[in-house]
Amino acid sequence: MTALSYFVAGTDTEIGKTLVSSALLHGFARAGLRAAVMKPIASGAVERDGLLHNDDADQLDAAANVALPNEIRTPFMMREPIAPHIAAAREGIKLDIARIVEAHKTASAKADIVVVEGVGGFRVPLDDTHDTADLAVALNLPVVLVVGMRLGCISHALLTVEAIMSRGLTLAGWVANRVDPTMLYPDENLETLRARIDAPLLGVIPHLASPDAARAADSLDIGVLTHPLHRKD
Repeated sequence: MTALSYFVAGTDTEIGKTLVSSALLHGFARAGLRAAVMKPIASGAVERDGLLHNDDADQLDAAANVALPNEIRTPFMMREPIAPHIAAAREGIKLDIARIVEAHKTASAKADIVVVEGVGGFRVPLDDTHDTADLAVALNLPVVLVVGMRLGCISHALLTVEAIMSRGLTLAGWVANRVDPTMLYPDENLETLRARIDAPLLGVIPHLASPDAARAADSLDIGVLTHPLHRKD
């Protein structure tokens, strides 16, 4: 059976895509699935023991139960923690979508389910003509949207949903992540989003003083994402 795969997109940067991606991986592993992860593009890396390391990629590795070679998990890793197209240009790197698609094929052959975490928001540029929405289209994956619950999230979420649908992609579900513990009327904002997003709410992750993917997984209902895979091999 072909591996399932999901593209995790966000309404913005710093709203918990890595936390949610890691939580999904924990949930899939608990369901008995071989779960692999890709973060195809990462900017902000340091060299340790002769290898570049990105904190988000390392967190994702720790949550997956199928290990992938670094060049498959993250085909493109840049040193500066800036917009990827700027970081890539400064390092003379071409962010080649076709290379990421090939890496995804390799990952899919090794796992039951593959989580692909995007970079920044859904329309972050990769070069002069392509952005991460083009990457999601090239991979042809259903999208899980992470909504950072803070002031302004309703417009950001609805615009992102509109962008996902306009590309002909399927919105498999969305996760509300309470990134701002001081947000006023979070439940009312959540209900507004539920009424306007035509996709399952997979869960609401409470504000965590320190990110804990295993705890966050307790807040997610992944059944809608795993039901095509009724197996535990």
